[in-house]
Amino acid sequence: MELVVTAIVPIVLLLALGWTLRHRLLTDAGFWQGLEWTSYYVFMPALFISSITGADLSAVSPGPLLASLVAPVLAVATIVVVLRRPLHADGPALTSLVQGSIRFNTYLGLVLAAALHGREGIATFALAAALMVPLVNVLSVSLLAVHGDRGAHRPRLWRELAGNPLILSCVTALVLTALDIPLPGPLGTTVDLLAGPALVCGTLVAGAAITLRVDRRDVLHIVVTSLLKLVLLPLGAGALASTLGISGVMLASIVIITAIPTPPTAYVLASRMGGDTRLMASLTGAQTVVAMLSLPVIVPLATSL
Repeated sequence: MELVVTAIVPIVLLLALGWTLRHRLLTDAGFWQGLEWTSYYVFMPALFISSITGADLSAVSPGPLLASLVAPVLAVATIVVVLRRPLHADGPALTSLVQGSIRFNTYLGLVLAAALHGREGIATFALAAALMVPLVNVLSVSLLAVHGDRGAHRPRLWRELAGNPLILSCVTALVLTALDIPLPGPLGTTVDLLAGPALVCGTLVAGAAITLRVDRRDVLHIVVTSLLKLVLLPLGAGALASTLGISGVMLASIVIITAIPTPPTAYVLASRMGGDTRLMASLTGAQTVVAMLSLPVIVPLATSL
């Protein structure tokens, strides 16, 4: 009940506000695109740096953390590939199904982690994200390179990862923390100010991107990917993490990052590399709505295994 009141209800309200603003008041698509990129390249990296620098990360074991994220994600991606024929998925559709089963909405995860565990929750979630972002991007881009529309643009994977602002900000913060280098007063204050809008703006952008139109032929795909992404993946990751000795806030962050829905940015990647964009839009919208019902059940269950 505490999870619903402190985290889920505020997220739902912000998502609803974002959708309402996008479709009723601020209907200019350019505004939302600008806000999304500002959040992604400025606010979110500032939040990662602000939260991680100075945090006590000595209790985090990189080996168990890596295993708890990599093994379940690879297992779920393999299940989707195996189910390709029963799901009647062509190449582009397969890439969207995989994205819909492993990618995560960083904005929603940060709001949830912050609501449950404050600054420590944000810091541990950022660490988990620093591992998950390269993993899901490598899998998604590699699969799109093989099964995507051959006429689509194919960016170089190393450029996608090397230029990712979330990875860069997390690495920067970890280096500063390891070397015990504090941010100078004015710079630290500036970073803290830039970090402030990250959670609100990110959630509003996620709400604005929700599509409520679902094609009837996508229902089976939505059900399968939602079960894999919102139920099986967090339960498997939580159970493995507990077995490897991870507990507390770090365990919660592992569960949260695997239990949150697929982000709207998956649509952008599908569009750039020849995935099934119609299916991708249906998956992201439906999962975001379903996740508001699954998170209050799955997060406590997975963290108690």
